[in-house]
Amino acid sequence: MGQLFSKKNREVFSAPLGMNNPVTVQVLGICSALAVTAKLEPAIVMGLSVTVITAFANVVISLLRKTIPNRIRIIVQLVVVAALVTIVSEILKAFAYDVSVQLSVYVGLIITNCILMGRLEAFAMQNGPWESCLDGIGNGLGYAKILIIVAFFRELLGSGTLLGFNILNHEWLTNLGYVNNGLMLMPPMALIICACIIWYQRARHKELQEK
Repeated sequence: MGQLFSKKNREVFSAPLGMNNPVTVQVLGICSALAVTAKLEPAIVMGLSVTVITAFANVVISLLRKTIPNRIRIIVQLVVVAALVTIVSEILKAFAYDVSVQLSVYVGLIITNCILMGRLEAFAMQNGPWESCLDGIGNGLGYAKILIIVAFFRELLGSGTLLGFNILNHEWLTNLGYVNNGLMLMPPMALIICACIIWYQRARHKELQEK
């Protein structure tokens, strides 16, 4: 049990949540961060979907890594990811249809997510199933964390709601002159919020700054 949660394994899990975040440090997965963060609910579902798919794909590829011919490894990785994405997509359609409609084609595009393919190639092909599982969960949650932060501000300031619950659309706030900022619902604002997060992280951790 001690080896399962060794210092190295804890670092594999925790690094993507902070100092090696796939979105703010590696700058991967930006496309979906712009597309699905206008509302908090689809951002949460997308983040959890990527986490589940990354974890399971990492484990499967790690188990098969010694039997996959090097020339077709990318094809095998894509087949595994495509199968998992299809399963997740069907589950969403069955149990969260409205969210599935909001996410539209972006669930299917998880297949080509840079974070996912990067972890399979860089980590799962060289490490065991347990370490690969931790890496997949860590990177998925790191990605989900940024999506949730961006979606929180975009929905709150753009629509005045959170998860559909009214937060800022009150008469007394309107009387004070508050108006929802429609620009927050446009994709460029997601990029600006991501940039602010990157700036904050690099200002706080000087070692992340390029020299």
